[in-house]
Amino acid sequence: MRGSGKLAAGVLAGVLLASGTAAAAGDPVRAAVGDLVGEGGFPGAVVQVRTGEAVSRFGAGYANQATREPAGPHHRFRIASNTKAFVATVVLQLAGEGSLSLDDPVERRLPGVVRGPGYEPEKITLRTLLNHTSGVHDPLDPHFFDPYLVQGNRAHVITPSEVIRRSLADPPSFAPGTGVEYSNTGYLLLGKVIEQVTRTGVREEIQRRILGPLGLGRTYFPLWSPFLRGPHLHGYDMRGEDMTVFSPSYDWTAGAMVSTVDDVATFHRALLAGRLLAPAQQAELKRLVPYSESGAYGAGVETLNLPCDGSTKTVWGNTGAGPGFSSVSMSTADGSKQIVLALNVYDLAADVHGGQRVPKPPMPAVMAALC
Repeated sequence: MRGSGKLAAGVLAGVLLASGTAAAAGDPVRAAVGDLVGEGGFPGAVVQVRTGEAVSRFGAGYANQATREPAGPHHRFRIASNTKAFVATVVLQLAGEGSLSLDDPVERRLPGVVRGPGYEPEKITLRTLLNHTSGVHDPLDPHFFDPYLVQGNRAHVITPSEVIRRSLADPPSFAPGTGVEYSNTGYLLLGKVIEQVTRTGVREEIQRRILGPLGLGRTYFPLWSPFLRGPHLHGYDMRGEDMTVFSPSYDWTAGAMVSTVDDVATFHRALLAGRLLAPAQQAELKRLVPYSESGAYGAGVETLNLPCDGSTKTVWGNTGAGPGFSSVSMSTADGSKQIVLALNVYDLAADVHGGQRVPKPPMPAVMAALC
């Protein structure tokens, strides 16, 4: 189930509106975003940048290529794997309340669910699902997305249970705790755990625990509808085909949520500052497992190591990528600087079958904001 996860480190590694063009000359972030938009290949971008308490937000290019609607920070977009931080927060809160333990085997919480050749569900803990060390991979079937991409049925529904079943049809990538591999399916299992423990829907738990308290009124969690609500970016593939209408059913707790740059920034600032979790669970959030020299996974968050002026700076947050949309939400370790950048191109077919997924890497804009 590729194409529904984070923006790969390799992708990360590389026309403003008329009213903002002049400002770009003295603003390195605007200039870097301007290089991405228009001739850079992305139709549009929306950004929030913060330094201390000073916040700048702006749009570049177009939210909709057909209508030439200007992109603005009020536009919603599919946040893809930024969803995982919301889900991990709920799991960690439940751990802090004593409703579950991160050492619980998935077999205890979801008896009989993880069954497949080579799987040992009694050894797969909730912690390994959170930090991508469980060995549970995504569906390996290259035709998984055919209903959407080949048959053209963008409203097609694939339930999370079906995704899990198809993921477990092949052996695990490795024994639990012996390797690191990004797993959307692992987060579908965590969604099932949340519902088993709370006896309510994941959407309701996220609303009650996070969206409501933080006032994130423009963020929502669709289950199967392929349409985006309210003002939103349109997302495109590398050929310029509009991919906005696309059912998020298969993505669920791995990446189905929709938000704005302001809401995502507010959430990540609260989470990384320790406002949503007790100290013990905050430590679990930030317990890192390196996946390469470029970064590491925590519990629903990740780090990236940025080359900044001859040194390396580690930043915290999430990346996300799915049909038509790619995004980065990162903050410096001390929380003094932050950027949320959403772009409206990601090529799902290229992700699945090989090829170029985005026109240019967004890393220069991230470095301009955080270095």
